[in-house]
Amino acid sequence: MGLTSATLPGIALTLIHTGRAPTRSALTSQLGVTRATIGAVTGELRDLGLIVVDAGPGSAYRDGANRGGGQHGRPSHRLLPDPSGPVALAAQVHLDGFAVALVGLGGTVVARRTENHPVSEDPERALAPVAETVALLLRESGRRCVGAAVAVPTAVTHPEGAAVRALSVGWPDGAPIRGLFAAELTRHGVHGPGGRPVGCHAVNDVNARALAEHRHGAGRDAAHLLVVSAEERGVGGALVLRGALYTGSGGLAMEAGHVSVDPDGRPCGCGNRGCLSVEADAERFLRDTGHPPSPGTPVLDEAVAVLRAGYPADPRVRAVADSIAARLGLGLAGLINVVNPDRVLLGGMYRELLTVAPERLREAVARRSPWGHGAGVPIDRCVLDDASLIGAAEVAWQPVLDNPVLLRLS
Repeated sequence: MGLTSATLPGIALTLIHTGRAPTRSALTSQLGVTRATIGAVTGELRDLGLIVVDAGPGSAYRDGANRGGGQHGRPSHRLLPDPSGPVALAAQVHLDGFAVALVGLGGTVVARRTENHPVSEDPERALAPVAETVALLLRESGRRCVGAAVAVPTAVTHPEGAAVRALSVGWPDGAPIRGLFAAELTRHGVHGPGGRPVGCHAVNDVNARALAEHRHGAGRDAAHLLVVSAEERGVGGALVLRGALYTGSGGLAMEAGHVSVDPDGRPCGCGNRGCLSVEADAERFLRDTGHPPSPGTPVLDEAVAVLRAGYPADPRVRAVADSIAARLGLGLAGLINVVNPDRVLLGGMYRELLTVAPERLREAVARRSPWGHGAGVPIDRCVLDDASLIGAAEVAWQPVLDNPVLLRLS
């Protein structure tokens, strides 16, 4: 996007939001405009209730050089998200329940709630309590709402927001997730800026995780970020290219869970055999270690607990974990060979697997990488515990990040 008077506020807000411009001097340097222009832009963002400009004497930032250990030049105004500013409504639906949050600029979770219970196979009934809970959270906060988004464990078409083969939760193909969630929020009195209908979005949960990690977590500064995660059931993947999610022609790209790692393996609901989603997910890990999922306990939480407690002391846990690491390594090598990322992040159960068996997993990738390329790609852990919620909020915040003046009507 070009730098014009119309685009400047949004670009400036995005730099502040992602922590790349913590001071007015840093913002001036990044944008290459005059101090007067930056003063006007930051003043506008402040008046919109989006940021605070801190020029207090305690500021550690200065416009001049730091020579001989001393501070020179005048203090540079710190630019911070307004702690009482507007929020995005974020929700995540998974096999064992849901979580909701209010998320401010900077990816700050202002308030959060969770519910653990089986998710209805009727998407309208599944989303109704989600919308009710997040609407209650918003009312209790007294904050303004910039938009809403729900992260779901299925591929989602873009821009329609319809579920595609939601195998893990049993929703009908083509269920209008975005429309259903928007209708429920309206029914509970949630409105966007200026009393307009709230802008609502639906996003795949691993896409949301990847976006959050790229902007606020372990994926910062990666130009080509690949994220693969084993969540409550199945496996998902996402790719962030130069700051934007790669979703393909219709929102269905990067279904990493349906990469086959064993052509003679278990049948998958997608019609293939030996997919990562059935050969290397949290549910498969629990069953193969002799710990079938317990009713009322999230599958992912239970899998992580078993892995932490049993690796490497329990021979059965170690054998199963090593087998999954080998399958995951095979799948990752194929993905790396195709998309050529400069960083790979692992989430969900895979984050813990990388912690307990890092060399085994990295070796599995390196063995299947031509010219040794895959061996040189950093493979790290996702670091944000609420990444899918924060990522959903990023999607909801995006219209305001693109054009902050949308809030003038609120």
